Amino acid sequence: MREIVFDTETTGLDPFQGDRIVEIGCVELVNHVPTGNVYHQYINPERSMSEEVVAVHGLTEEFLSDKPTFREIADDFLAFIGSDSTLIAHNAPFDMKFLNAELSWIGKETLSFERVIDTVVLAKKRFPGSRVNLNELCKKFHIDNSARTFHGALLDSELLAEVYLELIGGRQPGLVLEKKNDIKQVQQVLVDVKTLAKDYREPRSFTASSEELEQHTDFVKKIKNNIWGIE
Repeated sequence: MREIVFDTETTGLDPFQGDRIVEIGCVELVNHVPTGNVYHQYINPERSMSEEVVAVHGLTEEFLSDKPTFREIADDFLAFIGSDSTLIAHNAPFDMKFLNAELSWIGKETLSFERVIDTVVLAKKRFPGSRVNLNELCKKFHIDNSARTFHGALLDSELLAEVYLELIGGRQPGLVLEKKNDIKQVQQVLVDVKTLAKDYREPRSFTASSEELEQHTDFVKKIKNNIWGIE
């Protein structure tokens, strides 16, 4: 099972008021285990941004001016997420609204919300009445988010992947992998033992000869009231 944890950074809150995506970050999970495969792209929004927005993600117009547009990166992004992988986001309606707006503007098919898991919904079920922003969830699950000085799409996706695994019950797949490794180690030990066994000498026979038995009998006869009853 392939899942893509993703996040976007934008110029504002509403694509239908002219706001655009400026960054996309994705983390791949297979069977709930991070594979190390990621997608990350800064995007030129071809518009200005307010100081308040820049203060959130730290991405300036100057920095983004030489980055590709969404049209130029759309195919690579769609290839990474695939057509049937589950998409996981925190406050997913926000990110999906922007992605589908950007896709529709360049004539691409939009993404179905049926393939999306919203971790905000999961978190509210797990912690009813509590704050469930990403920073709070990292605290609840003791996940180190000290590098999160700004909102960054890739970093937030990596943190969210850890949060998501905790929300669905912890890192059980990882434990299974450890058990598999333990089995392999035990199997190797058995192989090593069998190899060492080949160096052992065959047991020697210590059966007494008839002459030795006669000598023993003669010796015992010299012992008065011996326990063997030999006289």
